[in-house]
Amino acid sequence: MRNIKKTIAITAASALVIAGICVFTLAWTFSSNVMHPSYTCSEEHFIYCGDPSQIDLTFEDISFQSDDGNVLSAWYIPTENSNKAIIFVHGHGADRHEGMRWFKAMHQAGFNLLALDLRNSGQNVRSFSSMGYFEQNDVTAAVDYLQQQKKIKSIGVFGTSMGAATSIMAMEKDLRIGAGVFEAGWSNLRDLYAEIIEQYIGLPSFPLLTVTTWLLEIRTGINMERLNPEDIIGNIAPRPVFIIHCSEDELIDLSHGKRNYALANEPKLFWQSPCQTHARAWQSDPSYIEKRVANYYLEYL
Repeated sequence: MRNIKKTIAITAASALVIAGICVFTLAWTFSSNVMHPSYTCSEEHFIYCGDPSQIDLTFEDISFQSDDGNVLSAWYIPTENSNKAIIFVHGHGADRHEGMRWFKAMHQAGFNLLALDLRNSGQNVRSFSSMGYFEQNDVTAAVDYLQQQKKIKSIGVFGTSMGAATSIMAMEKDLRIGAGVFEAGWSNLRDLYAEIIEQYIGLPSFPLLTVTTWLLEIRTGINMERLNPEDIIGNIAPRPVFIIHCSEDELIDLSHGKRNYALANEPKLFWQSPCQTHARAWQSDPSYIEKRVANYYLEYL
């Protein structure tokens, strides 16, 4: 009987060790994919993969430094007789090309444009993605550049996916940003990761989410509790926010956009696009949404 109990105990302990190793391996892989996303410019998503001359816009290749020393590459697209500008902030695993589909309409509406590569993206030195925790400093650096080098007076942001969360965090802190459009952003990052684990990995979120969160915080120095736009979006008022979300977004569920909108204070706008793929609102009705976004910036900047 003792031998049987001993065997059972050893088997149970071995199973726990193996399960622990599996969870840790999955969590390490998950956190590595967050930190070092793969990237390929997809014309299906981005529409344009060249530079702004592809859409007949004159541009400048520029660079500037964030407050922690990262040198950031960007395009600056000037327009005549305007002291207003929009900063385009791309998502996770993307770069400045993600905003190009919006450039023509916003430029024709009379805005200067700045589209940057966030740290660890595009032409910038590879480090790691922090899901907006450090990237919000890159947006602040873009605001500094516009004010100091281009003498811009009124500044808006347009963020997509991670860029939406990053822009909300930057705008909440930086009163120089006068209006924000946030497309396909999450409201709570832990909730999003739990949904991804359950939907795409097919496992319950516990304990994988707990270990992944711990690894991300250890490996990057971020605080996951500070990556929840729903906690701060209400502080942006009286500056306006415009939230856009696909009705059938397969990656960041529509509920995230609705939560951000519910917690924002007036003035605020919401458009639920009929699109069925993440961050494809422009593709669903280009002329309609271009006009709405341009009019929004014209009203508030």
